[in-house]
Amino acid sequence: MAAEKCAFEQTFSFHPLPTKKFSFLQDKDTSVLLMKWSMLGRISAQSYSFDHSFFPYNSERFALCFFRDPDVVSSLRKMEAGVWVPLEKPVVSVSVEAVPCTQLSMELFDPIYSCGIVRPSGHVVKCFHDVHPDYDELRQMLQDEDSERYHVFGREQRAEFLFRLFKHLCVGGELCQYEDTVDPYISTTKQMYKDLISVQKDPETKQISVVSTVLKVCAHDESGQCYPGTQEEEEEDQTFAYLIVDTFKRHVTLFSHFYGVGNFTL
Repeated sequence: MAAEKCAFEQTFSFHPLPTKKFSFLQDKDTSVLLMKWSMLGRISAQSYSFDHSFFPYNSERFALCFFRDPDVVSSLRKMEAGVWVPLEKPVVSVSVEAVPCTQLSMELFDPIYSCGIVRPSGHVVKCFHDVHPDYDELRQMLQDEDSERYHVFGREQRAEFLFRLFKHLCVGGELCQYEDTVDPYISTTKQMYKDLISVQKDPETKQISVVSTVLKVCAHDESGQCYPGTQEEEEEDQTFAYLIVDTFKRHVTLFSHFYGVGNFTL
C-alpha cells in the first residue's frame, strides 16, 4: 500500500533544454509553408528533462507536475488576442488523453491516393461547398463526418498521432492558404513527426518501434481551462497541446499551436 501511495504521489522536476532544436522550426522552406498556412509563430516545441522514471499509468500526475513546475511555468506562454502571455494563476488540475503513436512510415496515408481525394499527379480534388468556395476533398475527408470519404480512414487510424499531425497541418490557421497538391502536407508531416518522435531498434529482432508516449493535455486553474486555450476556444481543434515523452532519455517536449492569424514574415 505504501508503495502504491508513493507511486501515486510521485513528483517530477523539469528543466528546460534550450539546446534541443527542431528542424521544422529552423528550416526556411518549412517556415515558408507554416507562414502560408497561418501557423508560423503560433506553433512551437519546447523540450525539458525530468528526474524520475515515467510510466503511462502515472500520466496525469506527470502532466500536473509539469504544469506546476517553476521552471516550466516561467518558460510557458499562451496566446491571447495575438499576444504571448504567461499563465496568470496556478494550475490545479489537468486532463490527459493518451494518443496512440505506433506508425513508422507514411504508408498510413496511402488510401488518399486511391479513393478520389488526390489525383495521380498529387493534385487535391476540389469540391463544391456552400460556405467555403475553395473547399476540397482532402479537408472534407478530414473534417466532415458525413463525407462519403470520411470512413476511408477508420477510428484507430484517425486516433494516431501521425494522422492528427497531418490533419492539423491540412486545416491550418485562421488565414490558411491551402495547397493545390498534397505533397507539402505529407513532407512537412513527415519532417515534424521525425523531429518529435523517438524510435528504437531491438538488438535481437532488429525491429524498429516508437518509444515515445504522446499525451494530449489541457491545464485548468481555479477559473477553468487555461492552457492551451479557454474552454470556449477549445472547440477549435486547432488550438492544441501535446506532451511527447521520451522515457529512455527522460526528455519531454511540449508541442503546441494556438489557432489564429500567423506571422506574415520569416
